[in-house]
Amino acid sequence: MAKMIHSMIRVLDEARSTEFYDRAFGLKVADRVAFETFTLIYLSNAETGFELELTVNQGRTEPYAPGDAYGHLAVSVAELRDEHARMTELGLNPGKIVELNRDGKLFALLFFVTDPDGYKIEVVQRHGRFQ
Repeated sequence: MAKMIHSMIRVLDEARSTEFYDRAFGLKVADRVAFETFTLIYLSNAETGFELELTVNQGRTEPYAPGDAYGHLAVSVAELRDEHARMTELGLNPGKIVELNRDGKLFALLFFVTDPDGYKIEVVQRHGRFQ
């Protein structure tokens, strides 16, 4: 079977993006591989082996448009309301907390936060299928 190992997004400014993902989710640079025309930065933390790969194309000056096919990245947290308060305190401007119910039961408790390049990240309470 295949094992999911990373998701990649293109970012304009390495320092700005690595700072955001560290402050928001505790993701640290696990590896940085520079090539002639681009650099790959792998971010991870102790919670999971899955990594976020940031690609910085050298010489790019225009922001990327996530596009109309982009959905979102998602992370799960133990205490959603605490994370929302923490991100608010950090000035990361998380969206409102949303409660999704199905058949009279909680399906998901979540909010979205946007990274410096406009990518949406869903932050969901660990519950049910979202572990």
